[in-house]
Amino acid sequence: MFCITFVVMWIMVWLYRDNLEIEDITDKYVFVTGCDSGFGNLLCKKLDRKGFHVLAGCLTEKGADDLKRVAGPKLKTVLLDVTNQDSIQKIFKADYVLSFCLFVSFTGLWGIVNNAGRALPMGPSEWMRVEDFHSTLKVNMNGVIAMTMYFLPLIKKARGRIVNVASVLGRVAANGGGYCISKFAVESFSDCLRRDINYFGINVCIIEPGFFKTAVTSLDPLERELHRLWDQLSPEVQASYGDKYLDKYIKVQRLIMNAICDSDLSKVTHCMEHALTAAHPRSRYSAGWDAKLIWIPLSYMPSCVVDIGLRLVLPRPSKSV
Repeated sequence: MFCITFVVMWIMVWLYRDNLEIEDITDKYVFVTGCDSGFGNLLCKKLDRKGFHVLAGCLTEKGADDLKRVAGPKLKTVLLDVTNQDSIQKIFKADYVLSFCLFVSFTGLWGIVNNAGRALPMGPSEWMRVEDFHSTLKVNMNGVIAMTMYFLPLIKKARGRIVNVASVLGRVAANGGGYCISKFAVESFSDCLRRDINYFGINVCIIEPGFFKTAVTSLDPLERELHRLWDQLSPEVQASYGDKYLDKYIKVQRLIMNAICDSDLSKVTHCMEHALTAAHPRSRYSAGWDAKLIWIPLSYMPSCVVDIGLRLVLPRPSKSV
């Protein structure tokens, strides 16, 4: 009876703490990367409506203009390529964010959300070239590290938040290419950083979305990349997989994406928002039913279970042993 009472009391205290929010939101400044579309775009709109001062990093002028048109005066956009150090350093030299930066220079930056990322190319590891790995790692891993380290002094001044977007595929490596590698790296970097700087009142939060309908999971680019990877293989490697392997692999991708991709992006942005506004943010947020019911449980299982599951789903090469 005592154990049950203790568990109930612990849950009630946790829920109470989890719902406490910070004060003075309208005085706080947040920087979000990857805001052309998807999670970053939706998050900026939500933070803007909530009263934050938002600086939205967009890769394209169209993305920046489209976001600016639907946002309030507290949201400002800036062109940003997280793989380019010069692009990062030029942010605070831009005239149209001067007022933002002058204020931040005195109070610090409350939060940075490292959301910018790419998934492609993605496919069997043997199909990749070294540069295929690097193209993804430059954005998803190096970009996160560069943005975090560059803005860490401002976040430290505000005793703010660092929110890094990883993935359930940073728990379970289900695809070849740089995506899973980069997301495992984001998990590790965030954990190490949190333990190193928690003494200064800084919270580091990891967002682990499942599969959602965004540009990253769009089928047409995925299939184009698979065809490109296949076409660059030598005849010997193609023969080892067989003529029908590519078509079978694409059918599996379509089946998985259509079956588990969630169209409600707010499930992810709600986690990001909580990480920025909660008085006691969580270290990890798992967003999406597939994250909670499939990927996170799989991550705690023996490797052989994941191996068998993927063997049952993915096609078998023609010259397998």
